[in-house]
Amino acid sequence: MGVLLHHTVEGLEDGPVLVLAGSLGSTLEMWEPNVPALGRRLRVVRIDQRGHGRSPAPPGPYTIAELADDFLTTLDSLGLRDVAWCGLSVGGMIGMHIASEHPDRIGALALCATSARFEPAPWRQRIADVEEHGLGPLAPRIVERWFTPAWAAAHPVTVARAREWVGDTTQPGYLGCCEAIATWDHVDRLDAIRVPTLVLAGEADPVAPAGPHAELLRSAIDGARLETLPASHLLNIEAAERVNRLVVDHVLDAVQGPRSSS
Repeated sequence: MGVLLHHTVEGLEDGPVLVLAGSLGSTLEMWEPNVPALGRRLRVVRIDQRGHGRSPAPPGPYTIAELADDFLTTLDSLGLRDVAWCGLSVGGMIGMHIASEHPDRIGALALCATSARFEPAPWRQRIADVEEHGLGPLAPRIVERWFTPAWAAAHPVTVARAREWVGDTTQPGYLGCCEAIATWDHVDRLDAIRVPTLVLAGEADPVAPAGPHAELLRSAIDGARLETLPASHLLNIEAAERVNRLVVDHVLDAVQGPRSSS
């Protein structure tokens, strides 16, 4: 049984349900540039993962399977069984796990700036750094990787808010999720994902570079489609308009069938 997570439900009352699961060190606020456009066509459920935002922080370490159980518990509490999923970074990993291990729960999958496997050494170093210094002093360095320099310079308020998300994340929650990422390896289960899958990658993302990470997802998941966007890691913010359009079209095509191009 997972942890009941903080969440919001908004958008089209009777629309297809889309779950938004965010990045390590973020809160459900990271989806604010997306909700107005997504909510016109979809019922949008945003969820703070454990130790983030207003969700509880059980003692770590965590696994992606445990994080996935949290989301399923929360969706069960809302009476939601079959949903579309859009996850960024660790949110995408959770979506991959649910799609392969609980295939009746996800009908469409959008994987943003994520991977089926990361090298563990950088995450072990991140854990050591956070244990030594805390999250506050590290927040600027972490957020620097989330946006391209030009975009960050033009949007200082958003960058400052992102630093607050990181700094306000509980240390157990952040470290527990780092451990989950460090031990994550889903490569051998990607062929079990049988739902329509859209892979979105940022061409300037240093966290999950499009070549080694997004291309693996595209090639290993049957029928997956890859779109590379002019953005860094939080591509849902930096390339919000295009992400909104791609995700809405992907979900509606999965639910209603592809529309005619005529």
